[in-house]
Amino acid sequence: MAEPTPSYLRILSDRLAVRQKNGLLRQLRTSDGLVDFCSNDYLGFARSAELAAAIRQADAVRTNSRSGATGSRLLAGQTELANQVEQALARFYQTETALIFNSGYDANLGLMACLPQAGDLLLTDELIHASMIDGARLSYATRKRFRHNDLTDLEQLLQQWTASSQSSQVFIAVESVYSMDGDVAPLRQLVELSERYQAALLVDEAHATGVFGPNGEGLVLELGLQERVMARVHTFGKALGVHGAAVAGSAALRDYLINFARPFIYTTALPPHSLIAMDCAHRHLQNTSEARAQLHQRVDYFRQCVAKALPGTIWTDSLSPIQCLIVPGNDHARHVAAEAQHAGLDARAILSPTVPVGQERLRICMHAFNTTDEIDRLISLLQSALITEAV
Repeated sequence: MAEPTPSYLRILSDRLAVRQKNGLLRQLRTSDGLVDFCSNDYLGFARSAELAAAIRQADAVRTNSRSGATGSRLLAGQTELANQVEQALARFYQTETALIFNSGYDANLGLMACLPQAGDLLLTDELIHASMIDGARLSYATRKRFRHNDLTDLEQLLQQWTASSQSSQVFIAVESVYSMDGDVAPLRQLVELSERYQAALLVDEAHATGVFGPNGEGLVLELGLQERVMARVHTFGKALGVHGAAVAGSAALRDYLINFARPFIYTTALPPHSLIAMDCAHRHLQNTSEARAQLHQRVDYFRQCVAKALPGTIWTDSLSPIQCLIVPGNDHARHVAAEAQHAGLDARAILSPTVPVGQERLRICMHAFNTTDEIDRLISLLQSALITEAV
């Protein structure tokens, strides 16, 4: 006689069954052989033979032969290599210091959880990344959300807080380029507003790093605002094609994070290979301005094609590599994505509740390596798929 299924496994199975019934079950799958219109490898660095060779060469000559960090940086994991890479990152991002985290998720989690304290106010754009949301949930501060990129709504919240005679610190958290819409934050106005109300501005530059800025330093630096933002989070697993992240800011901020950011304190540090890879990726970035130029050309070409071939369709307001076609309804969005993948084009559907109901979409990412022929194929596919959907 078979043993009864433990109750905890039944609970898990029931929850998964509900998700599957609603068409929201996530699964891991590969996309080998498809034309990449979905990854964050905007500049093609993750597939760059030149960058891979530079990493191998630098890795081969390092004096530290350890394969792993062997502990957190506050214990056995601190190395001179980590110091050197952080100093190079600080120079590149034109900031006083940089502190490396194992991922952008860890960096946002640590930053948002430990900076705002009980009695403080944390104001977050309603579309910030899940990592920032999770960090905000761990904070003891009062948290309020403002409408996406709505400066009037944000200022009303600031005025209400000021009128209540609160003397504690206010933090404002945004992304410079939003991951699910591809649009940009009004950073100049946000900086002016934060200064007017003596608030500290925190900016996640994940999807701007490598893409915007004179050498790919991000949108904050492109606008010359780096001295007026408290913290910038730069992640290296997207346009830079490697792994890890860093928080750029003052020496006081770095010291504070070392003492209070739990994802930094209690995590085994990145191995030497990862530190070398992020250093090589930044050097490669400074020598490949043509890749950034070609990326923006591809974005412009795609937008021009959409305007001509797909009139009446609804797109998010994006000049970044993230281009999103609104296809309301999870089933409809899934169908259009499936049609693209069947044609060998890897574009992915983003469904509710990841995005609001009625804002389901096809998230299309442009890359420097995408050809105009591939873009033409995608546009043609969208034309036929949307016609089918309409019928």
